[in-house]
Formats: sequence, structure tokens, C-alpha cells
Amino acid sequence: MKKIFYTVGTILGFILLLLLGYIVYLYVDYDRLPDNIALEPKQNSKEKLPTEQTLRAMTFNIGYGAYTSDYTFFMDGGESARAKDRKTVLENMEGIVETTENIDPTIAFFQEVDQDGDRSQHVDEVDFLQKSFAQKSSVYGQNYDSSYLFYPFLEPIGQATSGLVTLSQSNILQATRYSLPIETNFNKFFDLDRAFTVSRIPVENQKELLAINVHLSAYTKDPVVQEQQMQKLFDIMETEYQKDNYVIVGGDYNHDLLGNSPEIFATTENRHSWDQPFPEESLPENFHIPKDNLAEEKVPSTRKLDTPYEKGSSYVSLLDGFILSDNLTVEAVEVEDEEFINSDHNPVWLDFQLADKTND
Repeated sequence: MKKIFYTVGTILGFILLLLLGYIVYLYVDYDRLPDNIALEPKQNSKEKLPTEQTLRAMTFNIGYGAYTSDYTFFMDGGESARAKDRKTVLENMEGIVETTENIDPTIAFFQEVDQDGDRSQHVDEVDFLQKSFAQKSSVYGQNYDSSYLFYPFLEPIGQATSGLVTLSQSNILQATRYSLPIETNFNKFFDLDRAFTVSRIPVENQKELLAINVHLSAYTKDPVVQEQQMQKLFDIMETEYQKDNYVIVGGDYNHDLLGNSPEIFATTENRHSWDQPFPEESLPENFHIPKDNLAEEKVPSTRKLDTPYEKGSSYVSLLDGFILSDNLTVEAVEVEDEEFINSDHNPVWLDFQLADKTND
């Protein structure tokens, strides 16, 4: 009997030692990039944006190329943590490129683009996009750099380095990465290095268009952190507008941009941390979210990953879109209904013009 207790105790002690060692590893390996980092754009165009002409912006969270329409994710109550295989990631990336080519944006905002990751089968998706759109200028800003996350135990999500990619048919003069506030408790290991990027694009009238690419936190339950992230973004928007520049923000806000998506899409009223109503009342003066006929068209931009996608029954919402300064004239905004074939998000595009006037 003593031998059995000794054996069990030894095994439990070994497991505890491993657990403590892993926790120490997480804290020692944890690091955040500093705020306000200059990024180096890849310049492949010297053009300037025209005023009073129709331009198109697109925002697309590509879900690091892992999500097919039947994929389920463990953090949403599903099963998987990684892409099925490398072939699936490459096929999804090819589909994402094809969709982008069909939409043909002047400016494109991509989120969840892995530079390297176990979850994305080590496909360099940043390089994939930049090579696929070699004629466009581009900027990459890191907003996720995790240690090896050994969960779920049977298929750990592992390590990943990921970020935001902005593409432009015009020149990008310069770009900056700004860090976002995040939780400081243990949740920081799952919500690493949140940030947004600001790309300065020249306009023919000597002004600049500030193209801001953002992906706000999804799984934080701390409303203070969410408010702080919004305020950091809003402060940059307002500062640049006051300099008489144009401002467009494209991204995944992890907030319901329609405000009443459960009613519009006839889903459960039980919301999640990632689809609370967007606080439009907090937007700076002279900024708005273009919605046009999005509620009437009822095309969602994201789905919950607890079950394979089934149109009409899966939980869906509209989290992706744009925030614009009032010196941009909106012509149309649409969610491109790809039925989540290559990502857990559908792309959203916007037709607009840069008004040739001075900001009030």
C-alpha cells in the first residue's frame, strides 16, 4: 500500500512540477512591444489618392487561414485549435486572395494574419498576401505574439506570431504601430500585444488619408479594458482629423456595429464578450459608422465557432466595418456574402470619396 501511495505521490509531484515550470515559462517568456513603433512600408506604388473620385476600402479578418465553413474552435465551445493541415491553410489563403481580387479595393485592411504559427501550420501569411499583391504598397504590424500555449491538451494551439496587414494601391508615406491596453491578469497570455496600425497615404490636394487597421479584444470580460482600447483609438482619430486629414478606420471591433444584431439575424439574445453593442455615443464628433442598408440586407460579417456553419441557424453578428471622418463621402457599404468558406468572417467593403474641403 505504501508503495502505491509513493508511486501516486511521485506522479502527482511530477505533474505539479511540470505545471509550475510551465507557469514560470509563460511569465519569463511574456513580452509586449513598446508603444508608438515606426513601421517600414513596402513601397510598390508612388501614386497619390485623388479627391472627388470613387475609391474602395475593404476589411477582412482572415482567421489566420484556418477556418473553413465546417471548422469549430475550442474557445467558442467547438473542438479544434489548429488548422486541419497546411493544405487547408494554403487553399483558404488562395480563396482570400481571389475574393480580394474580385472586390478590388483601393485600400485593404486584413486582421489575424499569421507570420508564423502552429495554429496556421507555419504558413507565412504576411508574405503570402504581399507576394499575391506585389503591385500594392503594404504595411505589417504585429499584434499577437504568444508563448507556446499548451491547451487544449490533446491539440495545443501552440505558439503564434500574428498581426495586421494594410495594402494600398497608392504610396504609403509612413506607418506607426500603437499598443492597445489589455488585461494584466492571467488573461494577458491569451490576448497578447493588441495594437492598431496607422498608415499615412498621400492625397493629391496635399492632405493625407490616415488608414487605421484595428482588431479589438474579443475574449476580455473587463469593460474597463474595452473602454480604454476604444479611447486610445478615438484619441488618434480625433488628433489626425484636427490636422485637416482624412481618417478611415477598418477592422474587427468585436462589438456589434448594428447594435441589435440578435434581432436582425434572429439569434439568441444571450450575447458574448465579443458582440456587445458598439458604443457609438462615445465616437468623437465628426466621426460615424456607415451602415447604409446593412440591417435590411442581413448579411453577417462573423459567425460563432461552436458548430459548423449552417445558414439560418448558426449564431452570427456584424462586428466588422468602418469608422469614417465626415470629410469622406459614403457611396455604398456591403458585406460580401462568402458564407464563411475561407474564414469565420466575411469581408466588408466600402465605396467612398475624399471631399476636397477643409475640416470645420
